[in-house]
This record gives sequence, structure tokens and C-alpha cells, in this order.
Amino acid sequence: MNERFLETIKIATSASDLREIETIQSLWSGYGRIVRFQLEGSPHNTIVAKQVLIPERDNHPRGWNTDLSHQRKLKSYQVETAWYSNWNDRCEATCRTPHCLAVDSQDNETLLVFEDLDAAGYPSRKSTIGKTEFEACLSWLASFHATFLDQEASDLWETGTYWHLETRPDELEALEDLPLKRAAASIDQLLKDSPFQTLVHGDAKLANFCFSPDGSQVAALDFQYVGRGCGMKDLAYFVGSCLDENECERQEAYLLDHYFSKLRHALKERNSKTDPEALEQNWRKLYPIAWTDFHRFLKGWSPGHWKINSYSERLARETIASINS
Repeated sequence: MNERFLETIKIATSASDLREIETIQSLWSGYGRIVRFQLEGSPHNTIVAKQVLIPERDNHPRGWNTDLSHQRKLKSYQVETAWYSNWNDRCEATCRTPHCLAVDSQDNETLLVFEDLDAAGYPSRKSTIGKTEFEACLSWLASFHATFLDQEASDLWETGTYWHLETRPDELEALEDLPLKRAAASIDQLLKDSPFQTLVHGDAKLANFCFSPDGSQVAALDFQYVGRGCGMKDLAYFVGSCLDENECERQEAYLLDHYFSKLRHALKERNSKTDPEALEQNWRKLYPIAWTDFHRFLKGWSPGHWKINSYSERLARETIASINS
């Protein structure tokens, strides 16, 4: 890490010195890394820094090495910087995110400095979860969507999520499921036409949630694809990231009921003027639409992906039939 960024961390944390402890992970396609630092003389014992380094060439692990792909990633880091600079502080404890301590840029590099969520009480990462963790994530999403309902955000993605249609023409062209391909624009439009737009996290998979030791509290990170959209896009994507096809089907009614119960509560807590019954009626109908929207991307991007299953195929068939009826 360059000297300027190290000095930025010191100033932001009032540290007299610092040392790199570990690289937590490399960023997708070689665009940088996330690092943990030990600090001296600071109220923070440790911090986490995200160092984004824009490479000259894109090394996408699945071979999507196009200029469009590169430009999408560039914008995603610009959006994330805008999120932490202008929006993140609006998140309350019920939709906890890491506090951003500093943002800096130099040439083709960007630095984001965060509190260490491990030290803040969210040390657990999960590849599988039980009911407690599952409900905590559903509650987080409901609170997040209620917080940002009807917000305009010109500095974020006009359409949130990394798979939305406008930014994925290559994957649509590669899609061999012709009925789904023909319905793609209509599916996208149905989601955009919802009168209840919020900010969606845009990449709300299980790997982007950090849990308290007992699993009852959760914080979310990675806001590269946050933007306007129907909240069902986050919900469908999250559910698909942590449940197999049988559980997706078996728990569908329960998870929707839990989410909307928490959403109604969150709207009431925020004195929202939105009609909760009208919102729920609209979004419930859009849940299978949002699921099919991601399914469309996935089948074009990686036709053999494990998330392509009988549950997704059934929802897609039903969605296409409803569009064509």
C-alpha cells in the first residue's frame, strides 16, 4: 500500500503507527484486496482497508473479459465510494453496516477505511445458516428497504444489482433459453414499474453478511451494486444464496411472511406514509419475477451453475406464462 494511503489511515484513526496483519481477500478479477491493519495509539485496535487498484486488463475468472465488464466494475467502485461517503451513515442498528472512517483516491487507486466488524461484535462468517441467522438477514433487508424507500440517488446505480439487464447484454446474447430470452425485457420492466422503489443492496448474498456469535445480529458489507429497485430483488437473491431448491420451495411462504412482518414494523418505526398493505401486495407478486430476473442472468452467464434448479425453472415458466397470457 502506498505511503499516502498509510498516512490517510493514520490520520483517520489517530494512530501513531500501523502494520498490516493479513490480506482478508483479493477482489474479484484482480481489482485489489481487503486488508486488516493493527494500529498503535488509536481508539481502534484494528481496522479493515479496501484497496481498489484498477488494472490495465480485466482477468475475469469466467472469461467475460469485455470493455463493458471492465466499465461496469469501474462504476461499481465509484458507486461504493459514493455510498460510503453520502449514504452509509443513514443506516441504523437494525440494518448495520461498517462505519467508514476514510475515503481517499490517488491515480488509479481508491482506499476505503472501515471499522473492523470482527472487533465490533460481528466476527462470524457463515456458509450455511440456521433459522436464527436466516431471520436476522431477512430483518436486515426489511429494515434497509424501509430506510431507503422512495429515495432518489443519482450517485448510485440507476438500477441496483449487478445482474440487471442494461449492463448484461453479453450474457443475454449467450442465453440459450429462448422463451426466457424473449421475456427478459418484460421481466425487467415489471420490476421497474413497481410504484414502490427503494435502494437495494444489489449483492445481498450470504457471504456479504457478518454475524454476532449467537447469530441474532447481523451487519452487511460490499455496496458496489447498491441502487434503485424493487426490494424483492435482494430478497430472492439472498434466499437463493443460502437455501437449496427444496428449502426454497418449502420455506417460501414462511420467509415472505417474516420479511413483510419486519418491513411493516420498520415502516411504522420510521413513520412512513407508504401504505404497507399496498406495498406488500405489489412486492409479493414481484417475488417470482425478481427470482426469474436473476435466473435469466445466471443461465446466460454460467449455464451449469448449481443455482439453476427445478424451483427456479418452475418460477421462470410461471413468470413467462403470466407475461404471455
